[in-house]
Amino acid sequence: MKIVVIGGTGLIGSKTVERLRKRGHDVIAASPNSGVNTITGEGLAEALSAAEVVLDLANSPSFEDKAVLEFFETSGRNLLAAEKLAGVRHHIALSVVGTERLQESGYFRGKLAQEMLIKASGIPYTIVHSTQFMEFLGGIAQSGTVGQTVRLSPAYVQPIVSDDVADVMADVALAPPANATIEISGPERARLSELVARYLKAMKDPRTVEADAEAKYFGARLNDQSLVSDNNPRLGSITFEQWFAKSAQPR
Repeated sequence: MKIVVIGGTGLIGSKTVERLRKRGHDVIAASPNSGVNTITGEGLAEALSAAEVVLDLANSPSFEDKAVLEFFETSGRNLLAAEKLAGVRHHIALSVVGTERLQESGYFRGKLAQEMLIKASGIPYTIVHSTQFMEFLGGIAQSGTVGQTVRLSPAYVQPIVSDDVADVMADVALAPPANATIEISGPERARLSELVARYLKAMKDPRTVEADAEAKYFGARLNDQSLVSDNNPRLGSITFEQWFAKSAQPR
């Protein structure tokens, strides 16, 4: 089966491509660097020719409100239009648990716009809502940093490792379209401020973390339900300690 992975050279994309190729499928890792650009439309028709499944794993290069909305709307429209012409039978997109609850955030408004385009396209689809990636803990810490203090919400999170996400994306690519949203989460729930504090301590980072219920997460105020799934999510298997021991390095 021919499968096209948009954003196929990124964190999740590269791992998903590897898994699908190991299962014997013809996989194109599409990105602007490989001549496939969902914003300009360059290379889309050629890449999608004879493709049965498309996974959209691309992310906006900017988190600025206007830019991120334009990215997801333009990319989504171009990609879905090209898929219709190519006769693609399954469109899969990776999105975020809590997208519909976090509309204060320009990023999540962009993700919701992307999801609405998919649902209205008429192409059979599966949307995968994932919790935050463990690999992004450093970026989350940076987003709340002022001087040597990191102010973060104490709301619950249940982060998942990119390897577990890629496993799910590969499985979904080979399954029939759900025409629905499915959710995936990490195996452990923790408070965001406490988890980042554990991460920084393990990294030997001198910054201190302060829990602040008013601290915003990429523009949105959180509560204990914002970033976690109670909708019977598929759970990853790798814990924070297992991931850190294998993948992260102290400074």
